[in-house]
Amino acid sequence: MQHEPRRWARHLAIATSVLVVGTAIGWASATVLTPPQDVLASTAFTTAEVVIGEVGSSITLNTVAEWTPTPVGTNLAAGTVTTVDVEPGAEVTAGARLYTVNLRPVVVGQGAIPAFRALASGATGQDVAQLQQLLRALGHYGGAIDGQFRWSTTVAVHSWQKSLGLAQDGVVQAGDIVYVPTLPTRIAIDTETVNRGASLAGGEAVVQELGESPSFFVPVTDSQARLMPVGTRVEITSPDASTWQSTVVDRQTDSNGGTQLALSGPDSTTICGEECAQVPVTGQTLLRSRIVIVESVSGLTVPSAALLSKADGSIVIIDGEGVESPVTVITSARGLSIIEGVDAGMRVRVPATEG
Repeated sequence: MQHEPRRWARHLAIATSVLVVGTAIGWASATVLTPPQDVLASTAFTTAEVVIGEVGSSITLNTVAEWTPTPVGTNLAAGTVTTVDVEPGAEVTAGARLYTVNLRPVVVGQGAIPAFRALASGATGQDVAQLQQLLRALGHYGGAIDGQFRWSTTVAVHSWQKSLGLAQDGVVQAGDIVYVPTLPTRIAIDTETVNRGASLAGGEAVVQELGESPSFFVPVTDSQARLMPVGTRVEITSPDASTWQSTVVDRQTDSNGGTQLALSGPDSTTICGEECAQVPVTGQTLLRSRIVIVESVSGLTVPSAALLSKADGSIVIIDGEGVESPVTVITSARGLSIIEGVDAGMRVRVPATEG
C-alpha cells in the first residue's frame, strides 16, 4: 500500500508532460497554418472632410534696392552754402532750385555744354542757346533759339532774375545754372560737399543723376533660386509700408560669386513708380519681400495624401466606404491640394488606400 502514492505521482507527471507538449504543438500548428494578413487591407487610415479653402506657398526674403549714381553736374558758384533746396532722389525739371550760395540760387537746366562763363548782352554760342532754351521752358522767352544774346534775351533774363528775387542786371553768372544732359531726371546732391554752411570754391562735381529707378534684386542660395524661376512674383514692402509688385527677370552672379535674382516691375515698368524717392540714394536698402512660390488658389481643399494616382494616369479620392471618385487637381502646396470633381462635405481617406 505504501507504493500507491509514488505510482500516482508518476502518472500525474506523465499526463502533465503530454498536455504541455500537445499545447505547444497546437500553437505551432496555428502559427504555421494561419495565412498572413492582407497588408493593404490592414493599412490604417483616417478621414478628412472636403472643405472650401485656399492653397498657396510663399517665402519671405530681403530685396536689395540700390541706386547707381552718375556724376552729371559741376558747381561753379563760390561762397557759403546757405540752403539746400532739393531732396535726395527728387525728380527735377528745368529751372528747379538745387541750393543757394551766398543766398544766390543755383538752378538746373538741360544742355550738353556745362556753364563755363558769365553770359550777357553780345555773347554768342551754344551755351547762349542753352540759356535761351531754359528761359523759354520757364515762360520768359519767346524768341528764336539762335545762340545770340540780343535785347530779347536780355529782357527774358531780367524777368527770370526777378522771379528768383535777384538784382535784374541781365548778367547770368557761370555758377547760376548747372546743366545736365536730360530733364526731367532724378538727381542727388553730394551732401558731403553741399550742405548748409559748407564752403564752395567752384569746380566741385556735386550733382548726380540717379536714373528713372533704383535696381532691385534678391540675394539667394542655389536651392532658393530653383524655387524662383523667371516670372516668379515678388511683393516688396516699401519704406512707407505700401506694396510694390515685381517679377523675377534674370539670374545673375554678383561680384563675390553669389547668386542674385534681378527684378522688374510688371510689364517692364519701374517697381517703385512715383514712390522711388523713398529709397535712400546712398548704399543698399533692404526691403522685406514675399516671394510667391505657388500662387494662392481658392476651392475645394483636401490633404494631398488623400489623392491616389491610378495606373492610367487618372487621380481619384476614396471615401470612407472605399468608393473611388475621379478628381482634377488644380494646384498643390504645403501638403494641401485644390481639386474639382466632388462636393464639399465629402469625407475621404487619408492616406488614400485601395484596400
